[in-house]
Amino acid sequence: MPRVVVPQESGHLAENVMHFARVLRVAGLSIGPDRVIDAVKAVEVAGVDRRDDFYWTLASVFLDKREQFEVFDQAFHIFWRDPQLLERAMAMMLPQVYGKSPEDEEQAGNRVSEAFQSGVTPQTPQEEAPEKVELDATLTFSSREVLQHADFETMTNAEIAEAKAMISRLRLPIPEVRTRRFRSDPYGERVDLRATLRASLRGGGRAIELRRRTPRYRHPPLVVLCDISGSMSRYARMFLHFLHAITNDRDRVHTFVFGTRLTNVTRCLKHRDVDLAMGEIADMVADWSGGTRIGSSIREFNLHWSRRVLGQNAVVLMITDGLDRDVGEGLGEEMERLHKSCRRLLWLNPLLRYDGFEARPAGIRAMLPHVDDFMPAHNMSSLIDLAKTLNQAGARRGLKKHA
Repeated sequence: MPRVVVPQESGHLAENVMHFARVLRVAGLSIGPDRVIDAVKAVEVAGVDRRDDFYWTLASVFLDKREQFEVFDQAFHIFWRDPQLLERAMAMMLPQVYGKSPEDEEQAGNRVSEAFQSGVTPQTPQEEAPEKVELDATLTFSSREVLQHADFETMTNAEIAEAKAMISRLRLPIPEVRTRRFRSDPYGERVDLRATLRASLRGGGRAIELRRRTPRYRHPPLVVLCDISGSMSRYARMFLHFLHAITNDRDRVHTFVFGTRLTNVTRCLKHRDVDLAMGEIADMVADWSGGTRIGSSIREFNLHWSRRVLGQNAVVLMITDGLDRDVGEGLGEEMERLHKSCRRLLWLNPLLRYDGFEARPAGIRAMLPHVDDFMPAHNMSSLIDLAKTLNQAGARRGLKKHA
């Protein structure tokens, strides 16, 4: 079994582990200083005599979900001087030419190549010239059409910036609904008796000209409940940019984020500067990338906010993967109450991007009977489909699953 090529001087191994963690962080993995310290301690215990032991030691510390494995695997073999570096780099950067790399590896390769291009390289001894790894990322460029179908979870930083620019131009065309109020209309179907009598007094009562009125139409309020737990972190950031554009385009948009608690961020999103808005949200929200308690968060919304924001035929967008830490306890009752309080309830779930998706978790099973539309939410195309769905006049009740 080949050994990992690392400098033997004291302190160089820890520095290289730190630089490797920085590469993973640039590639999109959530790795903080605490994990780096744990990784160094774990490597000191496990040692570096066997390459596979070293590989799985770092993987056990840095990885917390299956989707991150491809990024870690490719970054590890490049950073720690894999003997087959050239073959792996070609397979990573030219998947469409050879046709052997799956789609997930291609997307992960984009992020890994970008991370190495950012200038993060391991420490080497003074007498050895550092070996520079250069990867041509020309073929990883995504056009506008391809970017619409790219998953937010696997986008590079450049693609995320381009997606944010596209999101800032999106609008949500929710159709107007009829209200109880009326407005003056000379061709209206209803006779306005009060306005008619008031106008007849000006003419001394000699002639009465009928005044008419028609129902008033207005966009209903939009209420958004967005999950910001660890499994939804990257999607939540993109959706908050989407909600910022909507909030500054129309009135009566109310946004709440939740992980283990509920936070109203509507006022933050009203700032014209999106960076200022996101900065205030980051300062306000204390449970970002933590656990998920969907049932208790919806219960808090129903108790303290539903009467304030769900009037006048409000439309509710629920953005979550449905993975509840409380295993769906009390979630069905709260979802039923929320469903009865609004005109339409749409659930956007990133897990629907998988063809073999099944509603097995208890939280998902508890929520499904109480939503009107069940839609994917993982890329630009899904946001465009959301706008089309809201623009279509449909029945208020009855679950509709969108592939």
